[in-house]
Formats: sequence, C-alpha cells, structure tokens
Amino acid sequence: MKYIRFLSLILGFVLLGCNSDTKSKASVKVDSDAVKLPDDQKDKKEIRLLIRQMLKWADSENTIEVLPALVKDSVYIGFDLDKLHQNLETLNKTGFFADEFIENYDQIIRTLDKKIKSKEFEKWNVGDLPTFRFANDESPWCSCQDNMSWDNVDVEIVTLSNDKGELKWNWGKLAAGTDPSWKEVSYKFRVVMVDGKWKISYLQGFDYNESIK
Repeated sequence: MKYIRFLSLILGFVLLGCNSDTKSKASVKVDSDAVKLPDDQKDKKEIRLLIRQMLKWADSENTIEVLPALVKDSVYIGFDLDKLHQNLETLNKTGFFADEFIENYDQIIRTLDKKIKSKEFEKWNVGDLPTFRFANDESPWCSCQDNMSWDNVDVEIVTLSNDKGELKWNWGKLAAGTDPSWKEVSYKFRVVMVDGKWKISYLQGFDYNESIK
C-alpha cells in the first residue's frame, strides 16, 4: 500500500507540472500577440517619414515637371515623351515610389497626349490652365496651392498589413492651433513593401481615372 500511495503522489506532481507548463505556454502566446501594436507604430513612423520626405522633394528644385508639355507658337500641342522618360528615371531614383506609381504616371501623360492629338482635348495657350484635370491649378503632390511646413504632416492609417497599406495624411494637431481650416485637409495615398522598405504606390492627386478627364 505504501508503494501505491507513493506512486500516486509522484503521478500527481507530474500532472501538476504538465498543467503549469501548459499555462506558461498559453501566457507566452498572449504576450507574443501583444507585441504587434508596437510594430504597427513603427511602420506608421516610417510611412510618415516617407511621405514628408517625398513632399519636400516634390516642393524642391530637384522635382520633375509633371506636365512636360510641347510648345509651338505659344500653344501647348502635346507632351515631350523624351522628357517623360527622364521624369520616369528621376522618380525611380528617388527611392520614394513603387513601380505601380511610376507606371501610372507614365500612363496618365501618354493618355493625355493621345487625347490632345486626337482633338478629344483642346490645345491650350501658354499661361492658361490645361484643358484636363491633371495638375490643373493645384499641385498633384498635395492637391493644394498653399502649404504649411511639410514637417507638420501626420498620417492616419485606414488599413495596414505586412506588405501594403492605405492611409491619409493631414497637417496634424499643430494645424488647429495655427488655422482651423488646415485641419480639414485630408489626402489619400497607398504604400507597398518593396525589399523591406515602404514605397508609395498611389497618390490621390495622380488618380488615373480623375486625371484623364
């Protein structure tokens, strides 16, 4: 009987240890799930830095001429496709843009060129606004004519996964203290992960369907 009681006691300790180990593993799993939020915040900071750097570049002397138009007798008659090619190379070298964005911009200019040459859109005089929506009276990079400091730009996540995201940028909390009207500005954009780095795949001001109207 003593041996039986002794074996029962040993078996009880073993079962208790297994139960404790199971709880420990469950606890580790919960802790592992809990660390996802800091990763989202890290991505948000990287994307915010990306959009700020892109906007500073777009507002600098190093940017591209988004409408590389051809002029004849003070009239814009279409687009210079050689300059377009140079623009595409410049966009690629910045490191800000994914292939989707660069190809979309290329398609916008080529489509507008065809529409002008087929007389679907009228030619326009130098100094006048274009006869299509793209880059018409405002910068497509921000859909704005005036701006605050690009360092004020903040981002809002709409959706974000490991390899792509949809976001909006605005002027952040500082805008409300300066001028409440700035707070209403909201600009949509998308990003994709390319070789471990976030890149811009879509900008609201470069929307293809809107741009070619």
